[in-house]
Amino acid sequence: MMTFDSIFESLTGKAPFPWQRALYERFVGKRTGGIPSACVLPTGLGKTSVVAIWLISLAELPDQIPRRLVYVVNRRTVVDQTTDEVELYRERLRSESLRGFREALTRIWSRPLGQEAETNPLAISTLRGQFADNGDWCEDPSRPAVICGTVDMIGSRLLFSGYGIGRAKRPLHAGFLGQDTLLIHDEAHLEPAFQRLIETIQTQQRDNEPDVSWPKLKVIELTATSKSTDPFKLDDKDYENRIVDQRMNAVKQLRLHELKDAKKPAKELAERAMAFKDSGRAILLFAQSVETVLDIQSALEKAKIAAVNIRTLTGTMRGKERDDLVRDKTFGRFLPEPPGDCSEGTVYLICTSAGEVGVNISADHLICDLTTYESMAQRFGRVNRFGKFAECEVHVFYPGKSAWDEKHPLTPARQQTLELLDELKHTGGSVSPRALSTLDEVQRAAAFAPHPTILPVTDMLFDAWALTTIIGRLPGRPATEAYLHGLTENELPETHVAWRLDVQLLEREEIDDSVRVELLLAYPLLPKELLREPSYRAVKHLDSLGKRHPDHRAWLVDNDGTVEQITLDWFTDKDNRELINNKTVVLDPRSGGLSAGLLDGASESADDVSITDDRCRSADLVPADFHEVFSLEIAAGDEDQDTHLLRWFVRKNTGEVRSKKPVLLNGHVADVQTRMDDILSRLSLGNSLSKCLKIAAGYHDEGKRRLIFQAMLGNRTAPTVWWAKSGRKTGTRIEEKYRHEFGSLNDLPSATYLGITEDERELVLHLIAAHHGRARPHFPPDEVFDPNQSDSASGKLASTVPQRFGRLQRKFGRWGLAYLESLLRAADWSASANPNPEGEVDE
Repeated sequence: MMTFDSIFESLTGKAPFPWQRALYERFVGKRTGGIPSACVLPTGLGKTSVVAIWLISLAELPDQIPRRLVYVVNRRTVVDQTTDEVELYRERLRSESLRGFREALTRIWSRPLGQEAETNPLAISTLRGQFADNGDWCEDPSRPAVICGTVDMIGSRLLFSGYGIGRAKRPLHAGFLGQDTLLIHDEAHLEPAFQRLIETIQTQQRDNEPDVSWPKLKVIELTATSKSTDPFKLDDKDYENRIVDQRMNAVKQLRLHELKDAKKPAKELAERAMAFKDSGRAILLFAQSVETVLDIQSALEKAKIAAVNIRTLTGTMRGKERDDLVRDKTFGRFLPEPPGDCSEGTVYLICTSAGEVGVNISADHLICDLTTYESMAQRFGRVNRFGKFAECEVHVFYPGKSAWDEKHPLTPARQQTLELLDELKHTGGSVSPRALSTLDEVQRAAAFAPHPTILPVTDMLFDAWALTTIIGRLPGRPATEAYLHGLTENELPETHVAWRLDVQLLEREEIDDSVRVELLLAYPLLPKELLREPSYRAVKHLDSLGKRHPDHRAWLVDNDGTVEQITLDWFTDKDNRELINNKTVVLDPRSGGLSAGLLDGASESADDVSITDDRCRSADLVPADFHEVFSLEIAAGDEDQDTHLLRWFVRKNTGEVRSKKPVLLNGHVADVQTRMDDILSRLSLGNSLSKCLKIAAGYHDEGKRRLIFQAMLGNRTAPTVWWAKSGRKTGTRIEEKYRHEFGSLNDLPSATYLGITEDERELVLHLIAAHHGRARPHFPPDEVFDPNQSDSASGKLASTVPQRFGRLQRKFGRWGLAYLESLLRAADWSASANPNPEGEVDE
């Protein structure tokens, strides 16, 4: 039998540190304490290996360890260490040395119909690359999965308000992220509001929601400072380890410099950087503002340092350009293991705080301005990270006594940070992890940036956010952002900007803004499309564009998803300047405004990066392996009466990819039932819930036995032959918004016939009603229609839906009910992706 040490080394390529072995023993009960609520681990000691520890523990105790691990980072990064680690684990799972371990994981989950036995048992969804938010993790709830995301990405989904996903998927994501999940919050001290939120959700589920047979949400904070009375941390065995000792005591020699002009730090930081120009080393610079970063870059270029050897990283960069950095030859010099074709000579990377967290880089020397202690500690962790160099200089520039801005809320913390650094300077001058750990904890805490105002979350708010069928503004349902990050004094509002050809395609005045809303729900803005900019700067760039292209269209998107089409001259009106605060502006690429991934009002260029390997738009036939998510018929020209159809398509790795042939209704239902049986065989839900889910799988599509629905599918053989799916065939467009799941409610037999209780039938009805995202809490009025019954009967049936939702949510909890809904949806999607060939129609 393989041991923890042998599996860990085969997965990670490294022998475990003592702390990693000890944490595993906590996970599986070989040490007292169970899974800890907090881990205090210094940077550079492989803390992302917590993922490997979880995976090994899951194989050993599949009924006790959550099947999904969610790893949350402070912000979207370029080189996400967790992504790299998980992709490595997934690849190494294929090795012969891990065959027994792989088979143990494979036994945990139910593979989809027709899928080969050797399919990798680990699903991944990450911030970037080939696994970027691919949806594999929610296709099968029994499959082990790792989901890496930001506070915004994961937090909004937990609160049923997922950024960038359609409303139908919001309960699915909330259910699978909020149940049977271990959530690891990295650098939790940097996002106290989010930490409080997830702890509140964990407490809500534990204390105020009913017991269930599956694991609820479990939270671990990875942090430099924890309020936990007994956090997991290094012990004497760790400090005796040679590699741990090398990293904890890495050479990082501090140099303090008083700024001559605190208002213009770029000049002095650049001068210090130029002192290394002949060193052949990798020089990392940090500055607090984008303006300072760009001024440093300009100063280095003016000093005849080749632009090819200078890179910048700011939080305001568009996602695409930030993602492209990982393949950049100059940026590669800062990676822990630089590729062989990296740039030679001295290279510079100039960052804002975007380079402080979750970026697995290691420079040779560091130059930076002074900020609060937690940020300084992050910066120090990005230089000589692994203790490989005998020489490493850390230069910190600080304001003189008369230059402090006493009104700035961060000034007291920065002054306290300077005192701590001065103390280190006079006690050896090292800022190694071990040296930082010797500082007084109370003084360190005083040097942290003040915590934001953390807004309390209540039952009423959780209930309001769970009403995902209601779109747009709803009294008592605020946007989630303030609850994820808190409110910070003097925090500048931001504006997000993207470029879409859709702005031009849908520019006609007769197209209602509600159509644009529906398009963005079906074909949402991707992180790679968006940049963010402080609103006061964004409005200046947008003003320039408005003066150059006053008649060009743009979309102004609110946090609740509402869209208003405007012309660019709107931005030239001073009365509108504050109206872009905390909103998204979608521009026509013809308007320009993009330069090197940054918003630039002087630029005439921009591009639409919404088209990817998994997304496209076309007026032609459906591309292979894609399915339509939105369509719109528009006039072909200004005076032309002809119309043409625009269509948007998505390819997914989940059940959203349908068969290319029509699928028989009976065949599809049989596939869903088989898939549900497979999933339930790997989960411990109990007899009652399993029975309800199986019945729901058998009756969920009965509402498709309507001629109006068959016409939509293009089936001319009904009622002799009923179809479930149309394949690639386009059917007849009808005015009525018939929802087959609403029709299915009318067709469900009685509890006596089904052999279940009335309470169990109520759950079955809700699972059927909600399997495409409706019934939370209602069906919109224009969807309350069934050709098989009268309008009054349909209205009476519809009135029972929200009442049922409320009762069941109280019974199973907000995330518990969403989880049960999602089990049926997962079985349905998986069966759609892998139909039994015997159920397909040969036309």
